[in-house]
Amino acid sequence: MKELIKLLSNISDAYDDFIFGTINYAKKDPSHIEILKDYMSGKSDLTSSDVIAFIMKQPDFHNYSATNKMQSAG
Repeated sequence: MKELIKLLSNISDAYDDFIFGTINYAKKDPSHIEILKDYMSGKSDLTSSDVIAFIMKQPDFHNYSATNKMQSAG
C-alpha cells in the first residue's frame, strides 16, 4: 500500500480526496493494489483524471457504488 500511496502522491495534480478515494477503492480487494501499481508504474505524465478513468473502467468498479449498496439493502 505504501508504494501505491507514493505513486499517487507523485501525480502532479494529486489532491487529498483523489488519494483517499483511490486508496479506499484499492482496499476493497487486494488485487486492486497490484492492478493500480501496474497501471501507474513507469508513467510520469499521469493525471488524477487518468487514474480515475482507469478505475471506472474496471469490471468490478460499480460493485462498490453507493446506489448498488442501497439497492441491496432493500
